[in-house]
Amino acid sequence: MVKMKNRSIKRANPFMLLFWILLFFTLLSINLNAHAARLAIVIDDIGYRVNEETKILQMPAAVSIAILPDSPHGRKMAEKAHQQGREILIHLPMAPLSEQPLEKNTLLPTMSREEIERIIQHAIQRVPHAVGMNNHMGSAMTSNLAGMEKVMQVLSHHHLYFLDSVTIGNTQATKAAIGTSVPVIRRNVFLDNIQTEAETRHQLNRAIVLARKQGFAIAIGHPHPTTIRALQQTLATLPNDVELVTPGMLLAPVPTSKNDKQSANKNDKQTALECIKLQGAKPAPITQLDYLKMAAKALTNNAIVNTLNQQIQNILGKLSGQAEPDSRPENAKTGATKKTGACSGF
Repeated sequence: MVKMKNRSIKRANPFMLLFWILLFFTLLSINLNAHAARLAIVIDDIGYRVNEETKILQMPAAVSIAILPDSPHGRKMAEKAHQQGREILIHLPMAPLSEQPLEKNTLLPTMSREEIERIIQHAIQRVPHAVGMNNHMGSAMTSNLAGMEKVMQVLSHHHLYFLDSVTIGNTQATKAAIGTSVPVIRRNVFLDNIQTEAETRHQLNRAIVLARKQGFAIAIGHPHPTTIRALQQTLATLPNDVELVTPGMLLAPVPTSKNDKQSANKNDKQTALECIKLQGAKPAPITQLDYLKMAAKALTNNAIVNTLNQQIQNILGKLSGQAEPDSRPENAKTGATKKTGACSGF
């Protein structure tokens, strides 16, 4: 009896070794994914061009949209995006420094808090399911601290975050939110100031470089045909170490102290410098960490490894007298599709 038991243990040992190897690489993959460079993409000016915007809604659902409140098709696009689990922002018109035609219900620095409240409430009604807001134009408004403080006081009652499009270097949005419950995040790269496919790909590469450097980046584009074609090509081949996320997944705690105010001032200066320093940025070289990430991802998604894992589970189940575990993916068991807001599968 003792000899037979020893033989069973010896036969099980190789399988146990493979099991621990698989477990190691799985845990390695989870750990590395937790430190992946995160990239958020927002498409502004939604609500006017149905044909182009429909193509945007065919992109991965982590690509978020910002809808102009008084646009003719904004509500319809918001409903479609919400059904996809896509993150929606209100693209609120704000006064620019330059003289140009303004959208209806554009926020002005001279407006009272009551007037700003009315416009924001109207925008919320026009763009259902919105979880955030960003500025359309707005260099005159966002550089005015008193005006932006009124905006943040109103937003704090509606549980919306604010994505600062950073249309001017001395934006006051972050400082204006201090003392409120409004989280503020900031745009890093514009994808299509120059409307060519090559330029959009170049700017997206800049965003990837920055995401690798600081851990995340936010890029803003528009529903131009050239932008859409460039994104259709590049999003399908994002590097393995870059995770496409929604802007809401990048929210940070709201600054509340004097030290945080100083930090906000520093961030404003860094943003102005960033526009200069990142011009002509080159792709980041592949590092040892990149190789580890690619290896871990390849192993955890490899058919041979998955088959080995299933066989190990079968053998271990027989040895312990348990039934074979269901090896299908979670969404295959239920027939449900996971919400892409969690960025699974991208």
